Amino acid sequence: MSGLLLGIETSCDETAAALVDASGRVLSSVIASQIAIHSNFGGVVPELASRAHEQSILQVVREAFVIAGLEPAASQLDAVAVTKGPGLAGALMVGVAAAKALALGWGVPLVGVNHLEGHIFALELDEVVVRFPIAVLVVSGGHTMVVRVQERGVYQILGETLDDAAGEAFDKVARFLGLGYPGGPEIERVASDGNPKAVRIPRAKTKGIYDFSFSGPKTSVVNFVRANPSIAISDVAASFQSSVVEVLVERTIAAAVATGCVGIGLSGGVGANTLLRERLEQLGFRAGLATYIPKKVNCTDNGAMIASAGRFILERYGPSDADMDAYPSLRLA
Repeated sequence: MSGLLLGIETSCDETAAALVDASGRVLSSVIASQIAIHSNFGGVVPELASRAHEQSILQVVREAFVIAGLEPAASQLDAVAVTKGPGLAGALMVGVAAAKALALGWGVPLVGVNHLEGHIFALELDEVVVRFPIAVLVVSGGHTMVVRVQERGVYQILGETLDDAAGEAFDKVARFLGLGYPGGPEIERVASDGNPKAVRIPRAKTKGIYDFSFSGPKTSVVNFVRANPSIAISDVAASFQSSVVEVLVERTIAAAVATGCVGIGLSGGVGANTLLRERLEQLGFRAGLATYIPKKVNCTDNGAMIASAGRFILERYGPSDADMDAYPSLRLA
């Protein structure tokens, strides 16, 4: 066996492919962004996302091999891993269909991967050694949850969002403030010039002590700005970002400590937020927890995390069936 896995990711609005070796070293990672396509709509348009994946997928796979200095061939690979869910139905189907065709053509195994499990495996990219158990904050435009990872493949969801995911809330607030898309990076950019204490944003209380709710805080921002139209946008952005980060970090650390974890991890697109990364590392250290935070490019959707998770699945459970489908509402646990 060559030791290499090809990972393909098309769950939302990024077409990604990567080659990862047996040690977890990323040989190549190519991501074709669709921001320019969806920016005019202030969010992802599923049909446009699917079409863009169709146009990009094979080129992205070819680029992954070129960057790794390899020729696309069965002799180079142990398997083809692909995101099977959760995500947008049409987008997932493009990736699954491409992976099936490549695996069949090369005569190598096909491995279906849960997108959320991929984010957890992103912590181990570039040969990072993780000590378990850990509590992982998976936070993106579609998901916000704290997952206790007892060991690879053994997951318990300790808390999750009851309404908007954190990334979704960033997008909605950014759109209301007249900022660009995606909202997270725009909020972070504008917030750098603002006062995070200028606007008092309520922290939503939830029945589950480790759950999240960002709909109320989002509405609070809208109501405050309408009542105070002269408020600086930078102050609003800084205050909202600070409130979201505070809740994410506090509940993740509390969940980790309460359940006997030795460390905490961060992944998902919002995991690229600088303030979130800094606060989680600082407060995690104070709590005596090891902190695992991937490079920013490995927090966002990518093929390397799918390849990494795919290797574990292949070795533990074997390949997926050739008739594997896409599962838009797939759960982690």
